[in-house]
Amino acid sequence: MANHELALGQAHSLDLRQAHTLGLSQAHDLALRRSHDHSLGLGHSHEHELALGQSHGLALAPHPHELDLSDNHGLHGHELTIAENHELAMDHNPDLGVSSGQELVISSEQPPSVVTSQALVTPIRQSRALVADPSHELTVGQEFPDVKSCRRALRDAAIALHFEIQTVKSDKTRFTAKCASEGCPWRIHAAKLPGVPTFTIRTIHAQHTCEGITHLGHQQASVGWVASSMEDRLRENPSYKPKDILEDIHRLHGITLTYKQAWRGKERIMAAVRGSFEEGYRLLPQYCEQIKRTNPGSIASVYGIGPDNCFQRLFISFYASIYGFVNACRPLLGLDRTVLKSKYLGTLLFATGFDGDGALFPLAFGVVDEENEESWMWFLSELHNLLEMNTENMPRLTILSDRQKGIVDGVEANFPTAFHGFCMRHLSESFRKEFNNPMLVNLLWEAAYALTVIEFEAKILEIEEISQDAAYWIRRVPPRLWATAYFEGTRFGHLTANIVESLNTWMLEASGLPIVQMMESIRRQLMTWFNERRETSMQWNSILVPSAERRVADAIDQARNYQVLRANEAEFEVISHEGTNIVDIRNRCCLCRGWQLYGLPCSHAVAALISCRQNVNRFTESCFTVTNYRKTYSQTIHPVPDKTLWKELSENAQNGGDKVDIVIAPPKSLRPPGRPRKKRVRAEDRDRVKRVVHCSRCNQTGHFRTTCTTPI
Repeated sequence: MANHELALGQAHSLDLRQAHTLGLSQAHDLALRRSHDHSLGLGHSHEHELALGQSHGLALAPHPHELDLSDNHGLHGHELTIAENHELAMDHNPDLGVSSGQELVISSEQPPSVVTSQALVTPIRQSRALVADPSHELTVGQEFPDVKSCRRALRDAAIALHFEIQTVKSDKTRFTAKCASEGCPWRIHAAKLPGVPTFTIRTIHAQHTCEGITHLGHQQASVGWVASSMEDRLRENPSYKPKDILEDIHRLHGITLTYKQAWRGKERIMAAVRGSFEEGYRLLPQYCEQIKRTNPGSIASVYGIGPDNCFQRLFISFYASIYGFVNACRPLLGLDRTVLKSKYLGTLLFATGFDGDGALFPLAFGVVDEENEESWMWFLSELHNLLEMNTENMPRLTILSDRQKGIVDGVEANFPTAFHGFCMRHLSESFRKEFNNPMLVNLLWEAAYALTVIEFEAKILEIEEISQDAAYWIRRVPPRLWATAYFEGTRFGHLTANIVESLNTWMLEASGLPIVQMMESIRRQLMTWFNERRETSMQWNSILVPSAERRVADAIDQARNYQVLRANEAEFEVISHEGTNIVDIRNRCCLCRGWQLYGLPCSHAVAALISCRQNVNRFTESCFTVTNYRKTYSQTIHPVPDKTLWKELSENAQNGGDKVDIVIAPPKSLRPPGRPRKKRVRAEDRDRVKRVVHCSRCNQTGHFRTTCTTPI
């Protein structure tokens, strides 16, 4: 019965007589019970029963009280209908043995299970009231502010009641529409009131004789309707996905739309809320001026290309970030990028430092239309110019990145004195793709973390015992670029520049916004970080930041069991269960290299300092002190006013020259999302002769019929 289908037993006819009863349950289910030889029953299988099955056609009509008996098992084209007055009508059919001109009626005075026989009406057509929901009620005399509101109300009523409309007349003074089903008399006419833009409904033929729409779509379910029906949800939740819109519209309205309709509807609302992507590029020059005006000392510049001045590059760095990095952060920079998910794509480049507590400290951002060697060279050149003006007290830089050629060449050209190291995350990922062995990957990381050359070579030998090819792959990458034991700079324990992973929680959402909105999202996040970290540091009472404080405390606990022998005022010999290490407190170095690599005294250095009654905190790098941490976030990233308050960017000559407007157009190439897929040509297919295709329309070769453009 789940399908609401009516099944007739084979080789049996339905014989309805005037004196026989038909039982109908209160839920309008057919419960035809067998009372004697000529009774009709529903339920258990019987040779004289009328039962509901799964594969026989009882179709429920659109009206909640109507049943349509389809053409199955000898009911050729006849209709079984329960109308508003609870009448059960059956068209004439010689196979049923029902006399023409009889009908079965449920009397309103009788219980629902009692049915009497009266005259049949032939034929009975579907009758459906226009209004089922008061919110979509259309009445004569109803007024609307304008013709658009009138059309919108009619559209919503048609969608709610599952019929389609066709416009007959629409101008400034009149609007007429009819039901799109052929032969249906439903029609509505509205006209404009004199002297005002108000429209009023003049006439309505409010009865349908059609069956409504039978397909899953709807002509009136346009992109504009999708946008208006989902507007509130999108404003509350901008991450509302198109597939969620499709599911909700199908659940609420019973309409199946395409993904593109849902996507375009969302884009229309989001453009009204946040502005369009095209407007974002056009406002970039004004936005850069606003950043420099509200945050003095900041760098914000945009570059166009070609006669249309299409967007090419954007570089932004806030003064608060510049001041904090140069004066108080660790002298360590990480370079990374992420592909944007906006309409015009592009790539966002990062240059990120690390504060004394190890948290990310974004320094500069660059947006480029396409990531290549030239764009990285430009970004690193801008970064060099930024730091060159503020490098009086900054030590030698250490830069971490992946092995991309554009980055390597850019660092070598713009930062020739910096220590350049490879990010272990990118290196291990390449190694894993080449040798899918978790044990080898773990040994690679252990080799990278090894502090001494002896420990490093021991791990490489373990790898070589498992796979000589893997060991050869590793040795091809110079260890001075990735291994802690060979690296010449100070990485402070950072083997990875996992900027994207750390920023992924909020950057993923921002990467799909228009470019100005994206940069504003970044600025707001930085502004919040600066304020929160500034307030948090004010509650610290220690000399070192919490992470450094914990590391030094652990070193002190380990140093209690060490034996210290002093050679002179600066040199010490520290003996532990691991062996003997030499510590020089004047040059701040230890033979284990832990002090030099992390910037904090190792356990051997701590033992030597305690033995000569020195304050351990005085021998840490200045970036780990709470004083410098507060200095890192001492400057403020100020808000930028709303775009409605921006003045048009103009440049006037001193003597009253012409106004010059700089307008940035969107990038010309609209590429599909993701990286272009490269088709790999197999070795066995390189010399294979390609099949010649033939067009059956023009009898020429080189194309198919579906793509043929030859005039015939």
